[in-house]
Amino acid sequence: MLPDRAGGAPAYAFYAFKDRLPKAMPHINGVTVWMYWLGWMPVMAVNMILTAAYLPALFGFTPSGFWAKTIKLFSVDVSYFTLIVGATLSIVLLVISNRGIKFGTAAATVLGILSMVPLTLIAVLPFLTGHVHGSNIWPPNLPDGTSFFSGHSFSLFVQFSALFTWNAIAMEAAACYIGECKNPDRDAPIAMGLSGAFGTFIYTFLPMAVLGVLGVTFIQKSLDPNAILVTTATRAFNFAGLDKIVTAALLVALALSSLNAIMGCARSLYMMSLDGQAPRIFGKVNKHNVPNVSMGLNTVLNIALIFVGAPGAIYVLSNVGYVGSFVPVLLGYYFLRRWRPEIHRPYRLPEWMKYVAIGLAALYFCAWAIGIPWCAIKGCQPGGGKMFAIGVIVVLLYFPLYWWRKAEDRKHGTTDYKVSTSA
Repeated sequence: MLPDRAGGAPAYAFYAFKDRLPKAMPHINGVTVWMYWLGWMPVMAVNMILTAAYLPALFGFTPSGFWAKTIKLFSVDVSYFTLIVGATLSIVLLVISNRGIKFGTAAATVLGILSMVPLTLIAVLPFLTGHVHGSNIWPPNLPDGTSFFSGHSFSLFVQFSALFTWNAIAMEAAACYIGECKNPDRDAPIAMGLSGAFGTFIYTFLPMAVLGVLGVTFIQKSLDPNAILVTTATRAFNFAGLDKIVTAALLVALALSSLNAIMGCARSLYMMSLDGQAPRIFGKVNKHNVPNVSMGLNTVLNIALIFVGAPGAIYVLSNVGYVGSFVPVLLGYYFLRRWRPEIHRPYRLPEWMKYVAIGLAALYFCAWAIGIPWCAIKGCQPGGGKMFAIGVIVVLLYFPLYWWRKAEDRKHGTTDYKVSTSA
């Protein structure tokens, strides 16, 4: 729909508000893009922490000696093995990303197929082999037996609502690159349709398969996702080497998601720079025409976030940006459908979806304004309170960055900025 803009869903904010709120639009656009960046950027740190936990399981060893030593900067001890492996793999993925969208997409395609096939089989085959027990799924009460419709259950729903929302909308990441495809009109409906369909399928059937096979008691005792999926696969269809295949598939999926955490949200910073709301250096591109400075910044920050050690706490930081960024995006969808119907759309949803967008905007606002702070206060994630505070500070950093850019514009005597390979 907007092939001249990179960086994914926040592209809506610029067009949606520029005519109706011309004075406020730069900041609506800038804050939306900045919060979207904050949403995706920390994902690689989460993936690297999990990768360092799964590699020993894949290759059958236990880190010892120097590698087993730990450091504690937040609420969780982090081993040297996790730090070194995470930093090394992050740099490797940065090198891949710096080769350009074509090379990065080819790598992502291979990783996607390698991860999708095993995870799809785990999600489907237990239902076909009869290993799913309905009593493990229904009634959907809490692990302690509390009713699904109780007040306590509702308070937990609110606290974790941002995380649920994050998973539900993360499939939009495919939109980060559509503008750079050879034929966006053809590729956009395919990319978004397949991304949404597979995401809906895997987020629905994989948890049901795991719960149906193992039951909540087993899951409570083993909170390691790799061990849970390996056990599910082993019970449903066991054969030699199955545990290794499942672990390898998870590692590949983590690498795939990490590529987007480097490339996708870097394009948000790049677009933010072109729009004049962020320092010019964020718009710098290399010879492969990718925003290498922004991707480098993402990598450095993710390596620093590995020290947090707790994936759940990092997701609290992420959701301070990600879920909030979709409020103006969804409102923007409504405004564009109402006030700019002439804009060419490769794929047009039914007209009534613009009203659904308003409802989703209200739901996401509640998840962001109530759910995340509630989670931080109640401690639903270890270290989540600190990460929430850091997230708020990072969001507010938009304004110093904006003033920095205005100072650059005054120095150059212009607000125009042509992207080049020099800062």
